[in-house]
Amino acid sequence: MVDINEYKKDFKMYCEKAAAFLKEEKNDDAVKFYKKAKTSLENLIKFDENKYNHPVYEQKKKEIEKKIEELESKKKKVANKEGGGGGDDDEDAKLKEQLSGTLVTEMPNVSWDDVAGLENAKRALKEAVILPIQYPQLFEGKRQPWKGILLYGPPGTGKSYLAKAAATETKGRFFSVSAANIVSKFMGESERLIKALFELARKNKPAVIFIDEIDSVLSARSEGENEATRRLKTEFLIQMQGVGKDDKGILVLGATNIPWGLDPAVRRRFQKKIYISLPEANARKLMVKLNLGDTYNDLTDEQFTILGNLTEGYSGSDIYNLTQDAIYGPLRKCQRATHFKKLDATHIVPCSPSDPGAFRMKINDIPNPESLVAPVVTFEDFILSLQKMKPTVSKKDLERQEQFTQEFGSEG
Repeated sequence: MVDINEYKKDFKMYCEKAAAFLKEEKNDDAVKFYKKAKTSLENLIKFDENKYNHPVYEQKKKEIEKKIEELESKKKKVANKEGGGGGDDDEDAKLKEQLSGTLVTEMPNVSWDDVAGLENAKRALKEAVILPIQYPQLFEGKRQPWKGILLYGPPGTGKSYLAKAAATETKGRFFSVSAANIVSKFMGESERLIKALFELARKNKPAVIFIDEIDSVLSARSEGENEATRRLKTEFLIQMQGVGKDDKGILVLGATNIPWGLDPAVRRRFQKKIYISLPEANARKLMVKLNLGDTYNDLTDEQFTILGNLTEGYSGSDIYNLTQDAIYGPLRKCQRATHFKKLDATHIVPCSPSDPGAFRMKINDIPNPESLVAPVVTFEDFILSLQKMKPTVSKKDLERQEQFTQEFGSEG
């Protein structure tokens, strides 16, 4: 269970450290801690279930981003005044500094046990990520670690979540990359960013480079393709092949929803291609439990099993959204309630007008808002949510994923 208060403490601590460094005119250190503060805010936006706090987090995030931008702009101006330039080495150093933000320094706190089902995929990732880092002596001679693993499947099936678990469990360096990190509008800079990324990973071995939505960067080459895009793909293929470089200890982990859209040469570089399919009934049952967490509820194990069966065709993301909607069921009861009753000396809950001790009141009339307690989440809340929340993965998409698996992949 994610502790929101820890992220709040971290945010406060990072901001205080950044401010202290600013007083000492150590702007680089200040930027480093402002970036950590920004990450804490992003985690709060992601994990704080109280949506009313989110506008505050967003505003603080904008303020932090503005401070980072001002400090980095100031640094560039100083460098230019001092004669700037410095040739290609200085440019490469800047690119590596730009990419240093992709290095995951604060682990996502997701364990293998948090990932429901997907046993084959977890086993393959442990083989490829964990074992070579923890037991390098086992990978000598002809037994070499995998260089590339592609996770593919319908949206919302847990590909990125698996990568987060791998990042948490590994003791090596984990680089999380998106198209925004390695695609530039300036001629020649994209391929230099790719090269700098792999050089950074080689210096920080053992390392994992995770590229989410890899198809957005490395789609199949076409006749009318932009020259800059073609060079980017070529550079990636060269770096992943590792010709003339010591790439032992580096794994490229890719994730995509449309594996058939990848360039064939890119597809070949991924030695293992693992299909992350829709979860089975037992996994769906566990997902409902995990997403419900410690939220107060009265569901029995039998009812969880029924929900696992009723959610056939739902992805992991669909089940998360379904559970979130069901969790909001008690809040809707509070909003609709015309009567409340005392739970104890200081707390009240919504109730039926016929309940003993019921008194007439609406939610906006409660004198002390902190006295209100939400009712438990019930099986009926889930049934109501099931009527509204439908699966998002189409049969046509599933058929195409399965066809690709028969031709190129393996079941996860």
